[in-house]
Amino acid sequence: MRIDILSKEYPPSIYGGAGVHVAELVRALRARGDSDVRVHAFGGPRDEEGTTSHPDLPELEGANAALTTLGVDLTMAAACTGADVVHSHTWYANFGGLVGSLLEGVPHVLSAHSLEPMRPWKAEQLGGGYRLSSWVERTAYEGAAAVIAVSAGMREDILRSYPQVDPDKVVVVHNGIDSQLWQKRTDPDTVRRHGIDPDRPSVVFVGRITRQKGLPYLLRAAAELPPEVQLVLLAGAPDTPEIKAEVEELIAGLREHRDGVVWVPEMLPRDEVVAVLSGATVFVCPSVYEPLGIVNLEAMACELPVVATATGGIPEVVVDGETGWLVPIEQVQDGTGTPVDEDRFVADLAAALTDAVSDLDRAERMGVAGRARAVEAFSWATIGDRTMEVYQQVLAR
Repeated sequence: MRIDILSKEYPPSIYGGAGVHVAELVRALRARGDSDVRVHAFGGPRDEEGTTSHPDLPELEGANAALTTLGVDLTMAAACTGADVVHSHTWYANFGGLVGSLLEGVPHVLSAHSLEPMRPWKAEQLGGGYRLSSWVERTAYEGAAAVIAVSAGMREDILRSYPQVDPDKVVVVHNGIDSQLWQKRTDPDTVRRHGIDPDRPSVVFVGRITRQKGLPYLLRAAAELPPEVQLVLLAGAPDTPEIKAEVEELIAGLREHRDGVVWVPEMLPRDEVVAVLSGATVFVCPSVYEPLGIVNLEAMACELPVVATATGGIPEVVVDGETGWLVPIEQVQDGTGTPVDEDRFVADLAAALTDAVSDLDRAERMGVAGRARAVEAFSWATIGDRTMEVYQQVLAR
Protein backbone atom coordinates (compact mmCIF):
# COMPACT_ATOMS: atom_id res chain seq x y z
CA MET A 1 0.00 0.00 0.00
CA ARG A 2 1.31 3.45 -0.91
CA ILE A 3 0.25 6.21 1.49
CA ASP A 4 0.90 9.83 0.55
CA ILE A 5 0.83 12.20 3.53
CA LEU A 6 0.39 15.91 2.85
CA SER A 7 1.32 18.56 5.41
CA LYS A 8 2.34 22.19 5.66
CA GLU A 9 4.72 21.35 8.52
CA TYR A 10 7.39 18.69 8.48
CA PRO A 11 10.92 18.58 9.90
CA PRO A 12 12.89 20.72 10.03
CA SER A 13 10.04 23.23 9.69
CA ILE A 14 7.72 22.57 12.64
CA TYR A 15 6.01 25.30 14.62
CA GLY A 16 2.94 23.64 16.12
CA GLY A 17 1.32 20.44 17.35
CA ALA A 18 0.12 19.39 13.90
CA GLY A 19 3.69 19.29 12.64
CA VAL A 20 4.78 17.18 15.59
CA HIS A 21 1.87 14.82 14.93
CA VAL A 22 2.75 14.36 11.26
CA ALA A 23 6.44 13.74 11.94
CA GLU A 24 5.74 11.14 14.61
CA LEU A 25 2.93 9.46 12.66
CA VAL A 26 5.17 9.08 9.60
CA ARG A 27 7.87 7.55 11.77
CA ALA A 28 5.40 5.11 13.36
CA LEU A 29 3.89 4.07 10.01
CA ARG A 30 7.30 3.54 8.42
CA ALA A 31 8.43 1.50 11.42
CA ARG A 32 5.66 -1.02 10.69
CA GLY A 33 7.43 -1.93 7.43
CA ASP A 34 4.25 -2.95 5.58
CA SER A 35 3.63 0.11 3.41
CA ASP A 36 5.29 2.77 1.27
CA VAL A 37 4.82 6.04 3.16
CA ARG A 38 5.61 9.20 1.20
CA VAL A 39 5.49 12.75 2.49
CA HIS A 40 4.68 15.97 0.64
CA ALA A 41 5.44 19.10 2.65
CA PHE A 42 5.54 22.84 2.14
CA GLY A 43 8.87 24.63 2.00
CA GLY A 44 12.45 24.25 0.88
CA PRO A 45 14.46 21.15 0.01
CA ARG A 46 14.69 18.19 2.37
CA ASP A 47 17.04 15.24 2.11
CA GLU A 48 14.83 12.61 3.77
CA GLU A 49 14.11 9.64 1.51
CA GLY A 50 10.47 9.41 0.48
CA THR A 51 9.86 13.10 1.21
CA THR A 52 9.18 15.79 -1.39
CA SER A 53 9.21 19.50 -0.64
CA HIS A 54 6.89 21.93 -2.39
CA PRO A 55 7.90 25.61 -2.35
CA ASP A 56 5.58 28.52 -3.01
CA LEU A 57 4.87 29.17 -6.66
CA PRO A 58 6.79 32.24 -7.87
CA GLU A 59 3.77 33.22 -9.96
CA LEU A 60 1.83 33.81 -6.74
CA GLU A 61 4.47 35.87 -4.97
CA GLY A 62 2.76 38.72 -3.13
CA ALA A 63 -0.70 37.15 -3.37
CA ASN A 64 -2.95 36.53 -0.38
CA ALA A 65 -1.39 33.85 1.82
CA ALA A 66 -4.38 31.53 1.38
CA LEU A 67 -4.08 31.70 -2.40
CA THR A 68 -0.36 30.96 -2.17
CA THR A 69 -1.25 27.91 -0.08
CA LEU A 70 -3.59 26.58 -2.76
CA GLY A 71 -0.84 26.94 -5.36
CA VAL A 72 1.39 24.65 -3.29
CA ASP A 73 -1.53 22.25 -2.85
CA LEU A 74 -1.85 21.83 -6.60
CA THR A 75 1.79 20.79 -6.95
CA MET A 76 1.31 18.29 -4.11
CA ALA A 77 -1.81 16.89 -5.74
CA ALA A 78 0.11 16.34 -8.98
CA ALA A 79 2.79 14.45 -7.05
CA CYS A 80 0.27 11.98 -5.60
CA THR A 81 0.11 9.98 -8.83
CA GLY A 82 0.27 6.29 -7.92
CA ALA A 83 -0.93 6.65 -4.32
CA ASP A 84 -3.47 4.23 -2.84
CA VAL A 85 -4.52 6.62 -0.06
CA VAL A 86 -3.88 10.35 0.41
CA HIS A 87 -3.89 11.69 3.95
CA SER A 88 -3.87 15.45 4.54
CA HIS A 89 -3.31 17.44 7.71
CA THR A 90 -4.89 20.88 8.42
CA TRP A 91 -6.66 23.08 5.90
CA TYR A 92 -3.29 24.07 4.43
CA ALA A 93 -2.96 20.63 2.85
CA ASN A 94 -6.63 19.60 2.65
CA PHE A 95 -7.06 21.07 -0.84
CA GLY A 96 -4.08 19.07 -2.10
CA GLY A 97 -5.53 15.90 -0.59
CA LEU A 98 -8.96 16.56 -2.07
CA VAL A 99 -7.66 17.28 -5.58
CA GLY A 100 -5.17 14.41 -5.47
CA SER A 101 -7.86 11.94 -4.46
CA LEU A 102 -10.19 13.12 -7.23
CA LEU A 103 -7.46 12.87 -9.85
CA GLU A 104 -6.37 9.40 -8.77
CA GLY A 105 -9.78 8.04 -7.75
CA VAL A 106 -8.42 7.01 -4.34
CA PRO A 107 -9.69 7.67 -0.79
CA HIS A 108 -8.87 10.93 0.93
CA VAL A 109 -8.34 10.70 4.69
CA LEU A 110 -7.83 13.89 6.64
CA SER A 111 -6.80 14.54 10.21
CA ALA A 112 -8.51 17.35 12.12
CA HIS A 113 -6.04 19.24 14.27
CA SER A 114 -8.08 22.45 14.36
CA LEU A 115 -11.14 23.88 12.64
CA GLU A 116 -11.52 27.19 10.82
CA PRO A 117 -15.02 27.89 12.24
CA MET A 118 -13.49 27.59 15.73
CA ARG A 119 -10.83 30.19 14.92
CA PRO A 120 -12.69 33.23 13.57
CA TRP A 121 -9.91 35.53 14.79
CA LYS A 122 -7.86 34.26 11.82
CA ALA A 123 -9.77 36.77 9.73
CA GLU A 124 -7.41 39.32 11.36
CA GLN A 125 -4.47 37.45 9.89
CA LEU A 126 -5.79 36.31 6.51
CA GLY A 127 -8.47 38.83 5.59
CA GLY A 128 -10.41 37.47 2.61
CA GLY A 129 -8.15 34.45 2.71
CA TYR A 130 -10.05 33.26 5.79
CA ARG A 131 -13.17 32.88 3.65
CA LEU A 132 -11.11 30.87 1.19
CA SER A 133 -9.55 28.64 3.86
CA SER A 134 -12.98 28.05 5.37
CA TRP A 135 -14.38 26.99 1.99
CA VAL A 136 -11.45 24.64 1.40
CA GLU A 137 -11.83 23.01 4.79
CA ARG A 138 -15.59 22.53 4.55
CA THR A 139 -15.38 21.08 1.03
CA ALA A 140 -12.58 18.70 2.00
CA TYR A 141 -14.36 17.46 5.13
CA GLU A 142 -17.62 16.87 3.31
CA GLY A 143 -15.87 14.91 0.55
CA ALA A 144 -13.41 12.90 2.63
CA ALA A 145 -13.59 9.11 2.88
CA ALA A 146 -12.69 9.39 6.57
CA VAL A 147 -12.00 12.17 9.04
CA ILE A 148 -9.66 11.47 11.95
CA ALA A 149 -10.35 13.58 15.03
CA VAL A 150 -7.51 13.87 17.53
CA SER A 151 -9.98 13.77 20.45
CA ALA A 152 -13.63 13.07 21.22
CA GLY A 153 -14.04 16.78 21.88
CA MET A 154 -12.73 17.51 18.39
CA ARG A 155 -15.14 14.96 16.91
CA GLU A 156 -18.04 16.85 18.49
CA ASP A 157 -16.71 20.14 17.10
CA ILE A 158 -16.45 18.64 13.60
CA LEU A 159 -20.02 17.37 13.57
CA ARG A 160 -21.31 20.66 14.97
CA SER A 161 -19.31 22.77 12.50
CA TYR A 162 -19.98 20.56 9.48
CA PRO A 163 -23.39 18.88 9.90
CA GLN A 164 -23.25 17.52 6.32
CA VAL A 165 -20.39 15.18 7.30
CA ASP A 166 -21.50 11.58 7.90
CA PRO A 167 -20.84 10.85 11.61
CA ASP A 168 -19.84 7.27 10.73
CA LYS A 169 -16.87 8.66 8.80
CA VAL A 170 -15.47 10.57 11.79
CA VAL A 171 -13.23 8.46 14.02
CA VAL A 172 -11.10 9.35 17.04
CA VAL A 173 -7.37 8.63 17.00
CA HIS A 174 -5.57 10.59 19.69
CA ASN A 175 -2.34 12.49 19.33
CA GLY A 176 0.66 10.76 20.84
CA ILE A 177 4.00 11.29 22.53
CA ASP A 178 7.45 9.80 22.08
CA SER A 179 8.27 9.09 25.70
CA GLN A 180 11.95 8.54 24.89
CA LEU A 181 12.42 11.94 23.32
CA TRP A 182 10.26 13.60 25.95
CA GLN A 183 11.43 12.60 29.40
CA LYS A 184 12.86 14.41 32.40
CA ARG A 185 16.46 15.54 31.84
CA THR A 186 17.72 18.02 34.41
CA ASP A 187 20.07 20.59 32.86
CA PRO A 188 20.44 23.64 35.15
CA ASP A 189 23.07 25.26 32.90
CA THR A 190 20.63 25.43 29.97
CA VAL A 191 17.92 26.74 32.28
CA ARG A 192 20.20 29.50 33.61
CA ARG A 193 21.27 30.44 30.09
CA HIS A 194 17.69 31.44 29.38
CA GLY A 195 17.50 33.62 32.49
CA ILE A 196 15.64 31.11 34.67
CA ASP A 197 16.68 30.39 38.25
CA PRO A 198 16.60 26.57 38.67
CA ASP A 199 16.41 26.95 42.45
CA ARG A 200 13.10 28.84 42.37
CA PRO A 201 9.70 27.29 41.60
CA SER A 202 8.38 28.11 38.15
CA VAL A 203 5.26 27.94 36.02
CA VAL A 204 6.00 27.27 32.33
CA PHE A 205 3.98 28.05 29.21
CA VAL A 206 4.98 26.70 25.79
CA GLY A 207 3.12 27.74 22.66
CA ARG A 208 2.54 30.13 19.84
CA ILE A 209 1.15 33.59 20.51
CA THR A 210 -2.35 33.11 19.14
CA ARG A 211 -5.83 33.87 20.43
CA GLN A 212 -6.58 30.20 20.96
CA LYS A 213 -3.64 29.70 23.37
CA GLY A 214 -5.07 32.17 25.91
CA LEU A 215 -1.75 33.77 26.83
CA PRO A 216 -3.27 37.16 27.80
CA TYR A 217 -5.44 35.37 30.40
CA LEU A 218 -2.36 33.69 31.85
CA LEU A 219 -0.50 36.99 32.08
CA ARG A 220 -3.38 38.50 34.03
CA ALA A 221 -3.61 35.45 36.31
CA ALA A 222 0.15 35.44 36.93
CA ALA A 223 -0.14 38.67 38.90
CA GLU A 224 -1.64 36.58 41.72
CA LEU A 225 1.20 34.03 41.90
CA PRO A 226 3.31 33.95 45.07
CA PRO A 227 6.28 36.33 44.66
CA GLU A 228 8.91 33.56 44.74
CA VAL A 229 7.34 31.79 41.72
CA GLN A 230 8.78 32.47 38.27
CA LEU A 231 6.67 32.69 35.12
CA VAL A 232 8.52 31.24 32.13
CA LEU A 233 7.07 31.86 28.67
CA LEU A 234 8.44 29.93 25.71
CA ALA A 235 6.16 31.86 23.40
CA GLY A 236 6.80 32.92 19.83
CA ALA A 237 5.39 33.08 16.29
CA PRO A 238 2.65 35.67 16.93
CA ASP A 239 -0.30 35.43 14.57
CA THR A 240 -0.73 39.17 14.20
CA PRO A 241 1.05 42.39 15.21
CA GLU A 242 -1.98 43.20 17.37
CA ILE A 243 -1.72 40.15 19.64
CA LYS A 244 2.06 40.53 19.78
CA ALA A 245 1.65 44.10 21.01
CA GLU A 246 -0.99 43.02 23.55
CA VAL A 247 1.28 40.32 24.98
CA GLU A 248 4.28 42.68 25.10
CA GLU A 249 2.24 45.25 27.01
CA LEU A 250 0.95 42.69 29.52
CA ILE A 251 4.45 41.30 30.11
CA ALA A 252 5.82 44.79 30.67
CA GLY A 253 3.04 45.54 33.14
CA LEU A 254 3.66 42.30 35.00
CA ARG A 255 7.38 43.01 35.26
CA GLU A 256 6.65 46.35 36.93
CA HIS A 257 5.28 44.51 39.95
CA ARG A 258 7.30 41.28 40.15
CA ASP A 259 10.58 39.74 39.11
CA GLY A 260 11.11 36.29 37.61
CA VAL A 261 9.08 36.93 34.45
CA VAL A 262 11.10 35.23 31.70
CA TRP A 263 10.07 35.46 28.06
CA VAL A 264 11.89 33.48 25.38
CA PRO A 265 10.35 34.66 22.08
CA GLU A 266 12.19 32.30 19.74
CA MET A 267 11.16 28.68 19.25
CA LEU A 268 13.73 26.57 21.10
CA PRO A 269 15.06 23.17 19.99
CA ARG A 270 13.43 20.20 21.70
CA ASP A 271 16.34 19.41 24.03
CA GLU A 272 16.23 22.92 25.46
CA VAL A 273 12.46 22.79 25.90
CA VAL A 274 12.89 19.48 27.73
CA ALA A 275 15.49 21.10 30.00
CA VAL A 276 13.15 23.98 30.86
CA LEU A 277 10.24 21.62 31.51
CA SER A 278 12.40 19.30 33.59
CA GLY A 279 13.44 22.18 35.84
CA ALA A 280 9.93 23.56 36.32
CA THR A 281 7.28 23.06 38.98
CA VAL A 282 4.11 23.10 36.89
CA PHE A 283 3.05 23.48 33.27
CA VAL A 284 0.17 25.74 32.27
CA CYS A 285 -2.09 25.54 29.22
CA PRO A 286 -4.64 28.40 29.34
CA SER A 287 -6.05 27.67 25.86
CA VAL A 288 -9.60 28.61 24.95
CA TYR A 289 -9.46 26.23 21.97
CA GLU A 290 -7.41 23.05 21.98
CA PRO A 291 -8.43 19.94 20.01
CA LEU A 292 -6.13 17.82 22.20
CA GLY A 293 -3.12 19.78 23.38
CA ILE A 294 0.03 17.85 22.56
CA VAL A 295 2.04 20.32 24.67
CA ASN A 296 0.31 18.88 27.72
CA LEU A 297 1.47 15.38 26.79
CA GLU A 298 5.02 16.67 26.31
CA ALA A 299 4.98 18.28 29.75
CA MET A 300 3.48 15.18 31.38
CA ALA A 301 6.14 12.99 29.77
CA CYS A 302 8.73 15.26 31.44
CA GLU A 303 7.01 14.60 34.80
CA LEU A 304 5.29 17.96 35.13
CA PRO A 305 1.79 18.37 36.55
CA VAL A 306 -0.47 20.42 34.29
CA VAL A 307 -2.87 23.27 34.98
CA ALA A 308 -5.10 23.51 31.91
CA THR A 309 -8.43 24.80 30.70
CA ALA A 310 -11.23 22.21 30.73
CA THR A 311 -12.01 22.68 27.03
CA GLY A 312 -11.78 20.69 23.80
CA GLY A 313 -9.74 17.51 24.13
CA ILE A 314 -7.73 18.62 27.16
CA PRO A 315 -9.88 16.67 29.69
CA GLU A 316 -9.06 13.51 27.71
CA VAL A 317 -5.39 14.07 28.54
CA VAL A 318 -5.21 15.77 31.94
CA VAL A 319 -6.90 13.91 34.81
CA ASP A 320 -8.11 16.46 37.35
CA GLY A 321 -6.67 15.79 40.79
CA GLU A 322 -4.40 13.02 39.50
CA THR A 323 -2.10 14.50 36.85
CA GLY A 324 -3.03 18.14 37.31
CA TRP A 325 -5.80 20.72 37.60
CA LEU A 326 -8.60 21.43 35.11
CA VAL A 327 -9.79 25.04 35.17
CA PRO A 328 -13.54 25.37 34.47
CA ILE A 329 -14.64 27.65 31.67
CA GLU A 330 -17.99 28.69 30.23
CA GLN A 331 -17.46 29.87 26.68
CA VAL A 332 -19.32 32.13 24.28
CA GLN A 333 -20.79 29.97 21.52
CA ASP A 334 -19.59 32.09 18.61
CA GLY A 335 -16.53 30.03 17.67
CA THR A 336 -14.01 32.28 19.45
CA GLY A 337 -13.90 30.29 22.68
CA THR A 338 -14.00 33.54 24.66
CA PRO A 339 -14.94 33.01 28.32
CA VAL A 340 -18.41 34.26 29.16
CA ASP A 341 -16.92 35.78 32.32
CA GLU A 342 -13.27 36.60 31.58
CA ASP A 343 -12.55 37.86 35.10
CA ARG A 344 -13.90 34.63 36.60
CA PHE A 345 -11.77 32.51 34.27
CA VAL A 346 -8.65 34.53 35.14
CA ALA A 347 -9.41 34.20 38.87
CA ASP A 348 -9.98 30.44 38.58
CA LEU A 349 -6.75 30.05 36.60
CA ALA A 350 -4.84 32.05 39.21
CA ALA A 351 -6.32 29.96 42.03
CA ALA A 352 -5.38 26.67 40.33
CA LEU A 353 -1.82 27.85 39.67
CA THR A 354 -1.41 29.07 43.23
CA ASP A 355 -2.67 25.73 44.54
CA ALA A 356 -0.34 23.86 42.19
CA VAL A 357 2.81 25.61 43.45
CA SER A 358 1.77 25.55 47.13
CA ASP A 359 2.80 21.93 47.72
CA LEU A 360 5.93 20.91 45.80
CA ASP A 361 5.83 17.29 46.97
CA ARG A 362 2.26 16.91 45.68
CA ALA A 363 3.25 18.56 42.39
CA GLU A 364 6.07 16.06 42.02
CA ARG A 365 3.74 13.10 42.68
CA MET A 366 1.27 14.38 40.08
CA GLY A 367 4.11 14.79 37.61
CA VAL A 368 5.14 11.15 38.02
CA ALA A 369 1.51 10.08 37.53
CA GLY A 370 1.36 12.25 34.41
CA ARG A 371 4.32 10.54 32.80
CA ALA A 372 2.83 7.13 33.53
CA ARG A 373 -0.40 8.19 31.81
CA ALA A 374 1.43 9.66 28.81
CA VAL A 375 3.48 6.48 28.32
CA GLU A 376 0.61 4.04 28.79
CA ALA A 377 -2.21 5.77 26.91
CA PHE A 378 -0.56 7.82 24.14
CA SER A 379 2.19 5.77 22.46
CA TRP A 380 2.86 6.47 18.78
CA ALA A 381 3.05 2.76 17.94
CA THR A 382 -0.59 2.37 19.01
CA ILE A 383 -1.61 5.49 17.10
CA GLY A 384 0.19 4.29 13.97
CA ASP A 385 -1.66 0.97 14.17
CA ARG A 386 -5.00 2.69 14.63
CA THR A 387 -4.36 5.03 11.69
CA MET A 388 -3.47 2.06 9.48
CA GLU A 389 -6.82 0.50 10.41
CA VAL A 390 -8.54 3.63 9.10
CA TYR A 391 -6.67 3.33 5.77
CA GLN A 392 -7.65 -0.32 5.45
CA GLN A 393 -11.29 0.44 6.21
CA VAL A 394 -11.62 3.15 3.52
CA LEU A 395 -9.91 0.91 0.95
CA ALA A 396 -12.31 -1.93 1.76
CA ARG A 397 -15.42 0.15 1.04
